[in-house]
Amino acid sequence: MKALSYHGRHDIRYGDVPEPAVTNPTDAVIQVTTAGICGSDLHIYHGNPFSPDLGYTPGHECVGVVADTGDQVTGFKPGDRVLVPASVGCARCRSCAAGFTARCERAKSSTELCYGVSPQLQGSQAQALAVPYADVNLVHLPEDISDEAAVVLTDNAPTAWYGCRRARIQPGETVLVIGLGPVGLMAAQGAFAMGAARVLGADLVAERRAFAATLGVEPVEGEDARTAIRDMTGGRGPDAVVEAVGSDATIELALKAVRQAGRVSVIGVSQSKAFPFHMGLTQVKELEFAIGLCSVHHELPPLIALTHAGRLKPEMVVSHRFALSEGPAAYELFADRSDGVRKILLDPTR
Repeated sequence: MKALSYHGRHDIRYGDVPEPAVTNPTDAVIQVTTAGICGSDLHIYHGNPFSPDLGYTPGHECVGVVADTGDQVTGFKPGDRVLVPASVGCARCRSCAAGFTARCERAKSSTELCYGVSPQLQGSQAQALAVPYADVNLVHLPEDISDEAAVVLTDNAPTAWYGCRRARIQPGETVLVIGLGPVGLMAAQGAFAMGAARVLGADLVAERRAFAATLGVEPVEGEDARTAIRDMTGGRGPDAVVEAVGSDATIELALKAVRQAGRVSVIGVSQSKAFPFHMGLTQVKELEFAIGLCSVHHELPPLIALTHAGRLKPEMVVSHRFALSEGPAAYELFADRSDGVRKILLDPTR
Protein backbone atom coordinates (compact mmCIF):
# COMPACT_ATOMS: atom_id res chain seq x y z
CA MET A 1 0.00 0.00 0.00
CA LYS A 2 0.97 3.67 -0.21
CA ALA A 3 1.92 5.70 2.84
CA LEU A 4 4.13 8.51 4.09
CA SER A 5 7.29 7.65 6.00
CA TYR A 6 9.75 9.61 8.12
CA HIS A 7 13.43 9.46 7.18
CA GLY A 8 14.96 12.33 9.13
CA ARG A 9 14.71 16.07 9.54
CA HIS A 10 12.44 17.58 6.85
CA ASP A 11 12.44 14.23 5.03
CA ILE A 12 8.91 12.85 4.61
CA ARG A 13 8.51 10.43 1.69
CA TYR A 14 5.55 8.93 -0.16
CA GLY A 15 5.87 5.36 -1.31
CA ASP A 16 5.13 1.68 -0.80
CA VAL A 17 5.05 0.14 2.67
CA PRO A 18 3.86 -3.29 3.87
CA GLU A 19 0.10 -3.80 4.17
CA PRO A 20 -1.12 -3.91 7.79
CA ALA A 21 -2.72 -7.17 8.88
CA VAL A 22 -4.69 -8.64 11.76
CA THR A 23 -1.99 -10.35 13.84
CA ASN A 24 -3.92 -10.74 17.09
CA PRO A 25 -7.55 -11.82 17.55
CA THR A 26 -8.37 -8.43 19.12
CA ASP A 27 -6.97 -6.39 16.18
CA ALA A 28 -8.71 -4.64 13.31
CA VAL A 29 -7.49 -3.14 10.05
CA ILE A 30 -9.01 0.15 8.93
CA GLN A 31 -9.18 1.44 5.38
CA VAL A 32 -8.33 5.10 5.93
CA THR A 33 -10.68 7.53 4.19
CA THR A 34 -9.24 10.78 5.61
CA ALA A 35 -6.09 11.46 7.65
CA GLY A 36 -4.76 14.61 9.27
CA ILE A 37 -1.43 16.24 10.00
CA CYS A 38 -1.15 17.33 13.62
CA GLY A 39 0.99 20.08 15.09
CA SER A 40 2.84 17.45 17.12
CA ASP A 41 3.79 15.71 13.85
CA LEU A 42 5.91 18.80 13.18
CA HIS A 43 8.16 17.87 16.10
CA ILE A 44 9.05 14.75 14.15
CA TYR A 45 9.33 16.67 10.86
CA HIS A 46 11.72 19.19 12.42
CA GLY A 47 14.03 16.44 13.63
CA ASN A 48 12.81 16.22 17.23
CA PRO A 49 11.12 12.81 17.09
CA PHE A 50 9.81 10.78 19.99
CA SER A 51 11.81 7.74 18.84
CA PRO A 52 15.30 7.38 17.29
CA ASP A 53 13.95 5.09 14.58
CA LEU A 54 13.52 6.02 10.92
CA GLY A 55 11.31 4.70 8.14
CA TYR A 56 8.04 4.46 10.07
CA THR A 57 4.71 5.97 9.02
CA PRO A 58 3.75 9.08 11.02
CA GLY A 59 0.29 10.36 11.89
CA HIS A 60 -2.26 9.68 14.61
CA GLU A 61 -5.43 11.26 13.20
CA CYS A 62 -7.77 9.39 10.88
CA VAL A 63 -11.24 8.13 10.14
CA GLY A 64 -12.09 5.20 7.94
CA VAL A 65 -13.98 1.98 7.34
CA VAL A 66 -13.30 -1.35 9.02
CA ALA A 67 -11.70 -3.69 6.49
CA ASP A 68 -10.95 -6.74 8.66
CA THR A 69 -11.18 -7.84 12.29
CA GLY A 70 -9.81 -10.56 14.51
CA ASP A 71 -12.20 -13.23 15.73
CA GLN A 72 -12.36 -11.74 19.25
CA VAL A 73 -13.55 -8.31 18.07
CA THR A 74 -17.24 -8.09 18.98
CA GLY A 75 -18.17 -4.42 18.64
CA PHE A 76 -17.15 -3.79 15.03
CA LYS A 77 -17.47 -5.51 11.67
CA PRO A 78 -16.19 -4.89 8.14
CA GLY A 79 -17.94 -1.91 6.58
CA ASP A 80 -18.42 0.03 9.82
CA ARG A 81 -17.46 3.71 9.58
CA VAL A 82 -15.17 4.54 12.50
CA LEU A 83 -13.13 7.24 14.18
CA VAL A 84 -9.70 6.19 15.47
CA PRO A 85 -8.74 8.04 18.70
CA ALA A 86 -5.13 9.17 18.65
CA SER A 87 -4.41 7.73 22.09
CA VAL A 88 -4.16 3.95 22.34
CA GLY A 89 -5.51 1.90 25.24
CA CYS A 90 -4.49 -1.59 26.31
CA ALA A 91 -8.03 -2.70 27.30
CA ARG A 92 -6.65 -4.46 30.36
CA CYS A 93 -5.55 -1.99 33.04
CA ARG A 94 -7.83 0.05 35.29
CA SER A 95 -6.87 3.39 33.72
CA CYS A 96 -7.67 2.31 30.17
CA ALA A 97 -10.91 0.66 31.28
CA ALA A 98 -11.98 4.06 32.65
CA GLY A 99 -11.03 5.79 29.39
CA PHE A 100 -7.78 7.33 30.66
CA THR A 101 -5.59 5.78 27.98
CA ALA A 102 -2.79 8.35 28.40
CA ARG A 103 -2.28 6.84 31.87
CA CYS A 104 -2.02 3.24 30.67
CA GLU A 105 -0.47 1.14 33.42
CA ARG A 106 0.85 -1.50 31.02
CA ALA A 107 2.64 0.75 28.50
CA LYS A 108 6.41 0.51 28.81
CA SER A 109 7.00 3.84 27.04
CA SER A 110 5.07 6.77 25.60
CA THR A 111 5.60 5.37 22.08
CA GLU A 112 3.05 2.64 22.89
CA LEU A 113 0.35 5.22 23.62
CA CYS A 114 0.03 6.88 20.22
CA TYR A 115 0.13 5.91 16.54
CA GLY A 116 2.87 7.18 14.29
CA VAL A 117 5.63 8.12 16.73
CA SER A 118 7.70 4.94 16.34
CA PRO A 119 7.62 1.61 14.44
CA GLN A 120 5.74 0.04 17.38
CA LEU A 121 2.46 1.51 16.12
CA GLN A 122 2.61 2.54 12.48
CA GLY A 123 0.79 5.79 11.77
CA SER A 124 -2.37 6.84 10.02
CA GLN A 125 -0.95 8.83 7.08
CA ALA A 126 -1.47 5.75 4.94
CA GLN A 127 -4.11 3.88 2.99
CA ALA A 128 -4.70 1.48 5.89
CA LEU A 129 -4.00 1.27 9.62
CA ALA A 130 -3.72 -1.64 12.07
CA VAL A 131 -5.61 -0.97 15.31
CA PRO A 132 -4.84 -3.03 18.45
CA TYR A 133 -7.63 -3.88 20.90
CA ALA A 134 -10.18 -2.68 18.39
CA ASP A 135 -13.15 -2.89 20.73
CA VAL A 136 -11.50 -0.22 22.90
CA ASN A 137 -9.60 1.78 20.29
CA LEU A 138 -12.34 2.35 17.71
CA VAL A 139 -15.42 4.55 17.96
CA HIS A 140 -18.54 4.22 15.81
CA LEU A 141 -18.99 7.40 13.80
CA PRO A 142 -22.49 8.88 13.37
CA GLU A 143 -23.40 9.45 9.74
CA ASP A 144 -24.16 13.13 10.31
CA ILE A 145 -20.56 13.87 11.39
CA SER A 146 -18.35 14.50 8.37
CA ASP A 147 -14.87 13.11 7.85
CA GLU A 148 -13.54 16.67 8.22
CA ALA A 149 -15.09 17.10 11.66
CA ALA A 150 -14.26 13.55 12.69
CA VAL A 151 -10.52 13.90 11.99
CA VAL A 152 -10.43 16.94 14.27
CA LEU A 153 -12.26 14.86 16.89
CA THR A 154 -9.51 12.22 16.89
CA ASP A 155 -7.05 14.51 18.70
CA ASN A 156 -7.23 18.31 18.29
CA ALA A 157 -10.71 18.80 19.73
CA PRO A 158 -10.28 16.34 22.65
CA THR A 159 -6.90 17.87 23.54
CA ALA A 160 -8.44 21.33 23.50
CA TRP A 161 -11.41 20.23 25.61
CA TYR A 162 -9.07 18.52 28.07
CA GLY A 163 -7.09 21.75 28.34
CA CYS A 164 -10.23 23.78 28.97
CA ARG A 165 -11.45 21.30 31.60
CA ARG A 166 -8.15 21.43 33.45
CA ALA A 167 -8.26 25.24 33.31
CA ARG A 168 -11.61 24.91 35.14
CA ILE A 169 -13.27 27.54 32.98
CA GLN A 170 -16.34 29.01 34.65
CA PRO A 171 -19.31 30.88 33.10
CA GLY A 172 -18.62 34.58 32.68
CA GLU A 173 -14.83 34.31 32.82
CA THR A 174 -12.18 35.75 30.52
CA VAL A 175 -9.95 33.11 28.96
CA LEU A 176 -6.69 33.54 27.06
CA VAL A 177 -5.72 30.95 24.44
CA ILE A 178 -2.07 31.03 23.39
CA GLY A 179 -1.51 29.49 19.98
CA LEU A 180 -4.29 29.63 17.39
CA GLY A 181 -3.58 26.50 15.39
CA PRO A 182 -6.23 23.76 15.28
CA VAL A 183 -5.93 22.92 19.00
CA GLY A 184 -6.05 26.56 20.03
CA LEU A 185 -9.05 27.26 17.81
CA MET A 186 -10.87 24.29 19.29
CA ALA A 187 -9.90 25.50 22.78
CA ALA A 188 -11.55 28.82 21.95
CA GLN A 189 -14.71 27.01 20.85
CA GLY A 190 -14.56 24.87 23.98
CA ALA A 191 -14.13 27.89 26.25
CA PHE A 192 -17.21 29.53 24.77
CA ALA A 193 -19.15 26.27 25.12
CA MET A 194 -18.17 26.18 28.81
CA GLY A 195 -19.55 29.69 29.29
CA ALA A 196 -16.58 32.03 28.89
CA ALA A 197 -17.72 35.60 28.38
CA ARG A 198 -14.54 36.58 26.52
CA VAL A 199 -11.80 34.60 24.80
CA LEU A 200 -8.56 36.37 23.94
CA GLY A 201 -6.23 34.78 21.40
CA ALA A 202 -2.46 35.20 21.01
CA ASP A 203 -0.48 33.95 18.01
CA LEU A 204 2.49 35.26 16.03
CA VAL A 205 0.73 34.63 12.70
CA ALA A 206 -1.60 37.47 11.72
CA GLU A 207 -3.74 35.25 9.48
CA ARG A 208 -4.46 32.92 12.39
CA ARG A 209 -5.45 35.83 14.61
CA ALA A 210 -7.75 37.13 11.89
CA PHE A 211 -9.44 33.76 11.44
CA ALA A 212 -9.88 33.35 15.20
CA ALA A 213 -11.66 36.69 15.24
CA THR A 214 -14.36 35.21 12.98
CA LEU A 215 -15.09 32.73 15.82
CA GLY A 216 -15.57 35.54 18.34
CA VAL A 217 -12.00 35.53 19.67
CA GLU A 218 -10.44 38.91 20.55
CA PRO A 219 -6.96 38.90 18.97
CA VAL A 220 -3.97 40.03 21.01
CA GLU A 221 -2.21 42.54 18.75
CA GLY A 222 1.15 44.28 18.97
CA GLU A 223 4.70 43.17 19.65
CA ASP A 224 4.33 43.15 23.45
CA ALA A 225 1.71 40.47 24.08
CA ARG A 226 1.85 40.71 27.85
CA THR A 227 1.16 44.46 27.84
CA ALA A 228 -1.64 44.04 25.30
CA ILE A 229 -3.27 41.31 27.43
CA ARG A 230 -3.03 43.50 30.52
CA ASP A 231 -4.63 46.40 28.66
CA MET A 232 -7.41 44.17 27.28
CA THR A 233 -8.29 42.97 30.79
CA GLY A 234 -8.15 46.28 32.64
CA GLY A 235 -4.79 45.44 34.19
CA ARG A 236 -6.12 42.30 35.87
CA GLY A 237 -5.20 39.50 33.49
CA PRO A 238 -7.36 36.62 32.25
CA ASP A 239 -8.98 34.24 34.71
CA ALA A 240 -7.57 31.21 32.92
CA VAL A 241 -5.01 30.51 30.21
CA VAL A 242 -4.94 27.54 27.84
CA GLU A 243 -1.46 27.22 26.34
CA ALA A 244 -1.50 25.31 23.03
CA VAL A 245 2.05 25.75 21.72
CA GLY A 246 4.44 24.09 24.17
CA SER A 247 7.43 26.43 23.84
CA ASP A 248 9.27 27.86 26.83
CA ALA A 249 8.33 31.40 25.76
CA THR A 250 4.60 30.74 25.49
CA ILE A 251 4.43 28.84 28.78
CA GLU A 252 6.24 31.72 30.46
CA LEU A 253 3.77 34.17 28.89
CA ALA A 254 0.88 32.13 30.27
CA LEU A 255 2.31 32.23 33.81
CA LYS A 256 3.00 35.96 33.69
CA ALA A 257 -0.22 37.02 31.95
CA VAL A 258 -2.79 35.16 34.06
CA ARG A 259 -4.44 37.04 36.91
CA GLN A 260 -3.67 36.62 40.59
CA ALA A 261 -4.99 33.21 41.75
CA GLY A 262 -5.63 32.27 38.13
CA ARG A 263 -5.28 28.93 36.34
CA VAL A 264 -2.84 27.88 33.62
CA SER A 265 -3.42 24.72 31.57
CA VAL A 266 -0.62 23.61 29.23
CA ILE A 267 -1.56 21.25 26.40
CA GLY A 268 1.10 22.26 23.88
CA VAL A 269 3.56 19.40 23.43
CA SER A 270 6.81 20.38 25.13
CA GLN A 271 10.11 18.53 24.80
CA SER A 272 12.00 20.98 27.00
CA LYS A 273 14.08 19.29 29.69
CA ALA A 274 15.16 22.54 31.31
CA PHE A 275 12.17 24.88 31.43
CA PRO A 276 13.02 27.63 33.96
CA PHE A 277 9.82 27.32 36.00
CA HIS A 278 9.54 30.45 38.15
CA MET A 279 8.46 28.98 41.48
CA GLY A 280 8.53 32.33 43.25
CA LEU A 281 6.22 33.99 40.74
CA THR A 282 3.84 31.03 40.76
CA GLN A 283 3.71 30.91 44.55
CA VAL A 284 3.29 34.65 45.04
CA LYS A 285 0.52 34.76 42.43
CA GLU A 286 -1.10 31.67 44.00
CA LEU A 287 -1.50 30.02 40.62
CA GLU A 288 -2.90 26.64 39.63
CA PHE A 289 -0.76 24.95 36.97
CA ALA A 290 -1.85 21.88 35.02
CA ILE A 291 -0.01 20.05 32.24
CA GLY A 292 -0.60 16.70 30.61
CA LEU A 293 -1.54 14.61 27.60
CA CYS A 294 -5.12 14.01 26.61
CA SER A 295 -6.86 10.63 26.92
CA VAL A 296 -9.02 10.98 23.81
CA HIS A 297 -11.40 8.17 24.78
CA HIS A 298 -12.39 9.99 27.98
CA GLU A 299 -13.03 13.34 26.29
CA LEU A 300 -14.88 12.11 23.18
CA PRO A 301 -18.46 11.44 24.37
CA PRO A 302 -19.39 15.07 25.16
CA LEU A 303 -17.54 16.30 22.06
CA ILE A 304 -19.45 14.00 19.74
CA ALA A 305 -22.70 15.13 21.38
CA LEU A 306 -21.78 18.82 21.10
CA THR A 307 -20.76 18.37 17.46
CA HIS A 308 -23.98 16.48 16.71
CA ALA A 309 -25.94 19.37 18.28
CA GLY A 310 -24.01 22.03 16.35
CA ARG A 311 -22.54 23.57 19.49
CA LEU A 312 -19.02 22.74 18.31
CA LYS A 313 -17.90 22.94 14.69
CA PRO A 314 -14.59 21.07 14.42
CA GLU A 315 -14.60 21.20 10.62
CA MET A 316 -14.14 24.99 10.74
CA VAL A 317 -10.45 24.60 11.59
CA VAL A 318 -9.73 22.73 8.33
CA SER A 319 -8.06 24.94 5.73
CA HIS A 320 -6.28 22.68 3.23
CA ARG A 321 -6.79 19.29 1.60
CA PHE A 322 -4.03 17.35 -0.15
CA ALA A 323 -3.67 13.99 -1.82
CA LEU A 324 -1.64 11.56 0.30
CA SER A 325 0.87 11.54 -2.56
CA GLU A 326 1.35 15.28 -1.93
CA GLY A 327 2.19 14.64 1.72
CA PRO A 328 5.76 15.98 1.59
CA ALA A 329 4.49 19.29 0.19
CA ALA A 330 1.70 19.37 2.77
CA TYR A 331 4.23 19.02 5.59
CA GLU A 332 6.35 21.80 4.12
CA LEU A 333 3.36 24.14 3.91
CA PHE A 334 2.25 23.34 7.47
CA ALA A 335 5.76 23.89 8.82
CA ASP A 336 6.02 27.25 7.02
CA ARG A 337 2.64 28.35 8.45
CA SER A 338 1.96 30.08 5.13
CA ASP A 339 -1.11 30.48 2.92
CA GLY A 340 -3.39 30.76 5.97
CA VAL A 341 -2.80 27.11 6.87
CA ARG A 342 -4.62 25.80 9.92
CA LYS A 343 -5.50 22.12 9.53
CA ILE A 344 -4.39 19.88 6.65
CA LEU A 345 -6.29 16.76 5.64
CA LEU A 346 -4.89 13.99 3.43
CA ASP A 347 -6.85 11.87 0.95
CA PRO A 348 -5.36 8.34 0.80
CA THR A 349 -7.15 7.55 -2.47
CA ARG A 350 -4.91 9.97 -4.34
